[in-house]
Amino acid sequence: MLNIVVLISGGGSNLRALLERAARPDAGYRIVAVGADNQAAGLQHAADFGVPSFVVSPTDFADRQAWGRALAAKIVACGISKDAGLIVSAGFMRVLPADFVHEFTPRIINTHPALLPLFPGAHAVEDALAAGATKTGATVHFVDEGVDTGRTIAQCEVDILQGETVAVVHEKIKVVERQLLVDVVQDIATGKIALLAD
Repeated sequence: MLNIVVLISGGGSNLRALLERAARPDAGYRIVAVGADNQAAGLQHAADFGVPSFVVSPTDFADRQAWGRALAAKIVACGISKDAGLIVSAGFMRVLPADFVHEFTPRIINTHPALLPLFPGAHAVEDALAAGATKTGATVHFVDEGVDTGRTIAQCEVDILQGETVAVVHEKIKVVERQLLVDVVQDIATGKIALLAD
């Protein structure tokens, strides 16, 4: 059984999908904790499923490195390391410090609402619409030191129709992103996807 810590910053719809899949008898993973960088609304999902949660706010630390060390300590206490478990960044809106990434690589994955390498960063849907893209989608990728630059694990496309707003496209992406993330995590848990450092 693969132990997972999920990191969130907002409503936690991806987290909810992972929790629901983990509750099935054929799940290959269990979520041992949910972490956030603020009192995120999505922490309620963890409470609904009886999963412990914690908040490590960057505003409580002198710099990103100190925050990263504190976050790492919480995750290590959950039994996650470079050799065991998995960290899933699911709507976690912070760039993880390099020391943190080094400590857990290759056991950190992230979801992103675009077909990377197109449209990295925090405004992926807005950027896709501004560029006149007719397709976008969701990517699950390994986390490295860059911003959405880690090796791609899986992607799923959605069409952008003329006149669609950022909110509409976001919602379309979220639907496929949830399923994509759940499938990838299950495949990592069952060994179909290998956790190999670059």
